[in-house]
Amino acid sequence: MTDGQELSNGDPAAYQAAEAQSGSHAGRLNRLRAAVLGANDGIVSTAGIVIGVAGATLAPFAILTAGIAGLSAGALSMAVGEYVSVSAQRDTERALLDKERRELAEMPDEELAELAGLYEAKGLDKELALQVANQLHAHDALAAHAETELGIDPENLTSPWAAAASSAVSFTVGSLLPLLAIVLAPISLKISVTVAAVAAALVLTGYLSARAGGTPYLRSILRNVLGGLVAMGVTYGIGRFVGHTLA
Repeated sequence: MTDGQELSNGDPAAYQAAEAQSGSHAGRLNRLRAAVLGANDGIVSTAGIVIGVAGATLAPFAILTAGIAGLSAGALSMAVGEYVSVSAQRDTERALLDKERRELAEMPDEELAELAGLYEAKGLDKELALQVANQLHAHDALAAHAETELGIDPENLTSPWAAAASSAVSFTVGSLLPLLAIVLAPISLKISVTVAAVAAALVLTGYLSARAGGTPYLRSILRNVLGGLVAMGVTYGIGRFVGHTLA
């Protein structure tokens, strides 16, 4: 979006409705983070492996074997890591919610006063803050405290299985491009074709992440591409050194 252009394009009501339907920004950003991280890791790590092996030998079977091993290990590592991380986060959120339930059951008046104090700290006057707290307590006290005090949505806890599957799939999809590029390219062009394919893929993931997150395109693209090129350059240099020194 260019500077000076209205967010609503002249229709604020439609803009607000679409924003409401899009759901939680935190949830979308978490899904975006996992997908982009998985895809970028797949692209860069697999490209680094196959380029590094190509620096030592251009034997197609050796490159293919290394690429498949890297893809498999990376996808499993991403899935396990994401599952463990999200499970720990989910366990912590559940423990906090359980504690909040006990506090609401054992000291409801104090919890009501606490919630009113939180809204007062956000800028409401004391009387209005108490009215808001009373209404929210009557509707869903746990949800009110979880959102305002803990920053948690009790009905929308992240699934560790979904996060693990998403990371594994995105890593695999990202890994396939450099693997196919280096395997299918002619021997004399394997490295150059792979570098070009990886750079193009990183441009795409950088653009998509910037578009979804509403951030500047160029910065995201440059960050992706430069990081990938540095990784491939380092692993290729190591492969050349090891291949020529130990061969």
